[in-house]
Amino acid sequence: MTTPAHTATLTKLGRAQVSADRELETFPATDAGQVVVLRCAEFTCRCPVTGQPDWADIDITYTPGTLLVETKSLKLYLETYREQGIFHEHLAAVILADLVAALAPAACTVAVKFHARGGIAVEAISTYVGPEPMPLRPDPPATEPR
Repeated sequence: MTTPAHTATLTKLGRAQVSADRELETFPATDAGQVVVLRCAEFTCRCPVTGQPDWADIDITYTPGTLLVETKSLKLYLETYREQGIFHEHLAAVILADLVAALAPAACTVAVKFHARGGIAVEAISTYVGPEPMPLRPDPPATEPR
């Protein structure tokens, strides 16, 4: 069950006027066996050489450690790439590195699937596999037994 402790540190969710930034907000996970799949079908960035726009679908799949990513902060994070020039393959690696830094997941895969431009579509997949997830409890006791 979601408790006030899960939402206490969130600053973007529920706020109307929040600007895009690269800060990924998190909240506590409660199921170490869970797999989370996030899909963004409206991603845009620019070619780093020509400045031409590129469109992509992004799939993020992760097994949490102790934290989950809050999706509004992820949406705002992805928006920061809108005018940035970045190669498709670099994008997958950068998003993965940022998610691993924010979440310390047991495993994470970022797949960027760019639409065809110049007759070639690019799909780049970056993967991280970390240590086994720690067992979690939905509501830890107020005091730990001695």
